[in-house]
Amino acid sequence: MIINNFRRLVAILSAVLVAALALAGCSVDRSGEDKSKPTIRLAYQSFPSGDLIVKNNKWLEEALPDFNIKWTKFDSGADINTAFVAKEVDFAAIGSSPVARGLSAPLNIPYQVAFVLDVAGDNEALVARNGTGINTVADLRGKRVATAFASTAHYSLLAALAQAGLTVKDVNLIDLQPQASLAAWQRGDIDAVYTWLPTLDELRKDGKTLIASRELATAGKPTLDLGVVSSAFAEKNPDAVDAWRKVQARALELIKSDPKAAAEAVAAQLGTTPEDAANQLKQGTYLTLAELTSPTWLGTENAPGNVAQNLQSAAQFLADQQQIPSAPALDVFQKAIYTRGLPDVLKQ
Repeated sequence: MIINNFRRLVAILSAVLVAALALAGCSVDRSGEDKSKPTIRLAYQSFPSGDLIVKNNKWLEEALPDFNIKWTKFDSGADINTAFVAKEVDFAAIGSSPVARGLSAPLNIPYQVAFVLDVAGDNEALVARNGTGINTVADLRGKRVATAFASTAHYSLLAALAQAGLTVKDVNLIDLQPQASLAAWQRGDIDAVYTWLPTLDELRKDGKTLIASRELATAGKPTLDLGVVSSAFAEKNPDAVDAWRKVQARALELIKSDPKAAAEAVAAQLGTTPEDAANQLKQGTYLTLAELTSPTWLGTENAPGNVAQNLQSAAQFLADQQQIPSAPALDVFQKAIYTRGLPDVLKQ
């Protein structure tokens, strides 16, 4: 009965969110689009990654001149999942926890993981506000803790609480997007926040880091920022997916080969200084192309890598925390790893 009620509630909420998204889409200015060309719709988020470099440098526009390229900013993976349900997005930069949720019932979103943008390190963390008397995760008992629900930060917060012997019932958990959490923090309405850059650095100015995602990764709860593509789009436009993967790979290489140029591109997208962007980029882990296609991560065609296990593990944890009804079998996640042509596509 509880599971059925949960599914009905999720279905109702999804319908409401989809309707809201559709209404919001009516106000989007498409006057600059060439009506004779198809449009690729990309969802991006304001965290430092190669995806922002691709956007800023217009590499995808150069690689796919026969398409309109439309970028739309989203605040969290939960919102992006809603956009996929509404069939409003073709590609997206999204965290591994919302992807695990999206591939599970009741959402069952038909998308595939085609890239690993970064592995969360110090760029995602739990911070307590100065003056609250909170010095450890265990001190959060009875405190007001904010995070963006259904995000990688939410997943990591649950893992941090469990590691400290606490549950969500032991804290006053509040659903806030990064900018909203910063405003609540400044008002003194909340005691701690688990979030990501660039908001995270603002919180650190007046707070204490309790635990970062890098530490949780070593404890067996890693989180990733992934590039996903609609299965329907990938089936219809495999060459476009290849082009997208190539420019994402180019961005990863730029982060390592020319960090100054990478920081300048990210700074332009975040509205910050190149020095600040460089510091933010240093807090994440960015894979080499060899690592990306290794069994540890994406793997290769017909041999999906451990990203599938990572997603299945995240789904199982979410199920254990009663965030989703149940975790799908491993093969569901293996089928959701898009490895067509790897690693040859990235070497071209």
